[in-house]
Amino acid sequence: MLDLFTQKDSAGAIFILAIVIAAGLYLGKFKVKGVSLGTTWILFMGILLGHFGLRINPVILSFIEDFGLILFVFAMGLQVGPGFFHSFRKDGLPMNLLSLLLVLLAVLTTYIIHVVSGENLGIMTGIMSGAVTNTPGLGAAQQALSDAAAASDEMMAAATDITSAYAVCYPLGVLGAIAVLLLTKALFRVNIDKEKERASKEGEDEGSAYRLACRVENPALFGKTIHDIVGDETPDHMVIARMKRGDSVFFPDLDLPLQEGDKLLIVTDIQHKDKVRVSFGSAFPVDMKEWRQDGTKLVSGRLSITKSSITGTSLRKLDVRRKYGVTVTRILRAGVDLQADADLILQVGDSMKVVGSKEGIERLARLVGNEPETLHKPNLVPIFAGIALGIVLGLLPIRFPGMPQPLRLGLAGGPLVVAILLGHFGPKLRITTYTALSANLMIREIGISLFMAAVGLGAGKTFVASLVNGGYMWVLYGALITLIPMTVTALVARWFMKMDFFKICGLLAGGTTDPALLFFAEQMYGSGRIAVNYATVYPLTMFLRVVAAQIMIMTML
Repeated sequence: MLDLFTQKDSAGAIFILAIVIAAGLYLGKFKVKGVSLGTTWILFMGILLGHFGLRINPVILSFIEDFGLILFVFAMGLQVGPGFFHSFRKDGLPMNLLSLLLVLLAVLTTYIIHVVSGENLGIMTGIMSGAVTNTPGLGAAQQALSDAAAASDEMMAAATDITSAYAVCYPLGVLGAIAVLLLTKALFRVNIDKEKERASKEGEDEGSAYRLACRVENPALFGKTIHDIVGDETPDHMVIARMKRGDSVFFPDLDLPLQEGDKLLIVTDIQHKDKVRVSFGSAFPVDMKEWRQDGTKLVSGRLSITKSSITGTSLRKLDVRRKYGVTVTRILRAGVDLQADADLILQVGDSMKVVGSKEGIERLARLVGNEPETLHKPNLVPIFAGIALGIVLGLLPIRFPGMPQPLRLGLAGGPLVVAILLGHFGPKLRITTYTALSANLMIREIGISLFMAAVGLGAGKTFVASLVNGGYMWVLYGALITLIPMTVTALVARWFMKMDFFKICGLLAGGTTDPALLFFAEQMYGSGRIAVNYATVYPLTMFLRVVAAQIMIMTML
């Protein structure tokens, strides 16, 4: 039995990983003043057990680390993909400018420390990569150093020590990032409930559903039918869900002439609400009790899209209003309530809010499937095909004039970019990428757990020795590189950019390419918006981190 701790085959590797992950997750349940390090404990358990001699075959360990990171970023990309580009249009420019500031401050801090202390710039690059928890940056620096290692003894020494510098600073980089997050929350006296309310209001943008009650007062509309107003197709940015005339509430017929004083319950979006209100007359408060007192056959409900043949089809093409006498008022996708725009592309996993006759809704249900239980079975083909494409993309060299080595997105950046593209464009290409939220979360947790355990075990064997043999100064340098750029960026984001706390969480986690910080923030503050904000800045940040590491090494040549 004890051989499992020393043998370097797959059985021993799995056994050790299971021990490290189980112990780390157990410790992660404990909180001090309401704060827990969560999955980060896996990293520390790996370091501890690695220090006391637990070893895994280096090839197996490298595979586990890479595969765990790929699973984590790919699952996260699939989750945020549907809302990624919309978020980028709305907040992408200021957030990516702040992530650029974060990267530049880290490089500047690193270089200043190099000049003041005289520490080897290659080692400082390893310290910076650990301080900002950027493994691809370390890999890029190692590759550049290995290509030039024969040039001098200094570079040979740097190539040997850069991994140790990274290992020493990585766990403290995780802790420092968490500390900045907690400090930001305390400094600005952040109330999580109020921040959620603020983020929700800010999230009510042009794609979000908005319910509006209007009274018909525009003389130009008297005697005109809804068909005259909206035409043959389902109208863009407006769905008339119900109509009230006198005491009767009913589903409006397209050929029914409007009369002065008619009341309409309309679903539109934030961008067009004023235009819709002005078109009909005046608005009044929405009281859903008023719209339910109808005594008619009008019913409402939710239908789940479970037939893959619906993926890629627009609401306009389904034409459910004319074919089934049913109005689709809203679409729920990945926790986001969307306005049922005529050109909205549907996908498996969408939930449709509908109003109409019972018979019409039943017929529409047969068309879209409406078998939610089938959604619990994940569609694995696009997941593994996407991972394969992501690896290919990550390994493709990106060459720039004057740079001796090509840049690469790496095994984290490539799969993330492909997952985001699949999540966004998959439905338009009739590719079903839906994964149940619980399944997505399971993949992410398994991935991050494997990654943190592998990093910890790999760092454990040299962690203490590096600290004793002068590495304690690396800790100080790493702390400065972690704390100064993140603190300055957080202050700028809150004071000058007026960003909510969840955007700052995502910005700092994505800006340091720190999956552990992302996981910590999501566990502590319970907002899916953090992951979206993380993914908004992650691709550019990953590219910049890799470029910065290689440029710093090239200055030594």
